Amino acid sequence: MTDDNDSKTDGARKSRSTEAFFGRRKGKPLREQQSRLMQDGLETLRLDLAQPAPADLTSLYPVPATAMRLEIGFGGGEHLIHRATEQTGTGFIGVEPFVNSMAKLLAKVQETGLQNVRVHDDDATEVLDWLPAASIDQIDLLYPDPWPKRKHWKRRFVSDVNLSRFHRVLKPGGLFCFASDIDTYVNWTLQHVERHGGFEWLARNASDWLTPYKGWPSTRYEAKAKREGRSSAYLTFRKV
Repeated sequence: MTDDNDSKTDGARKSRSTEAFFGRRKGKPLREQQSRLMQDGLETLRLDLAQPAPADLTSLYPVPATAMRLEIGFGGGEHLIHRATEQTGTGFIGVEPFVNSMAKLLAKVQETGLQNVRVHDDDATEVLDWLPAASIDQIDLLYPDPWPKRKHWKRRFVSDVNLSRFHRVLKPGGLFCFASDIDTYVNWTLQHVERHGGFEWLARNASDWLTPYKGWPSTRYEAKAKREGRSSAYLTFRKV
């Protein structure tokens, strides 16, 4: 989950392989323990994209895994840690370029002793292009940076090219889950998914997209939206 503060647009850079953008890489100075984790723990959990992806992604983990899940922009890691603890038989890949957020996740992984988490601390499209076709069971894009100004909409991660990336790496029947409290981004996502044609929106009535996902942990982004009077949408799409 990426921070939706406008300040994160400072220093935004265009990725090497997509029209998507992300913002600044670092906020407050890291504490000593966080710096140590970034030096040692990150190297242990980071994907090695210089090597070809294994045909069986579950081999990335020292524990048995029967499914694979990718979370793009995990923010402080609350959702990723919750799901990895809840689903110990699933291998998780978390992507987050923001240094402070990565440090928080690494601390939680160390605290919980989780062994079914791997991470990437740069552009998510690099991971999507590295992954084998039909290798992921679910992709989570939760409260991504909405880039609310119209002139910045091209920087939103949901795009024609990235939906094609999602479609390539998802297994048949795999899920793409998107959550946001920004109406324009929800509508943007629905329009782009419909135009792509490779996904089925699973909602049958309003309660399906207004109700949080099963086992959903409340997050600081959701709490912020509620404080500011915004409701959230929880969209689920299935690869067809």
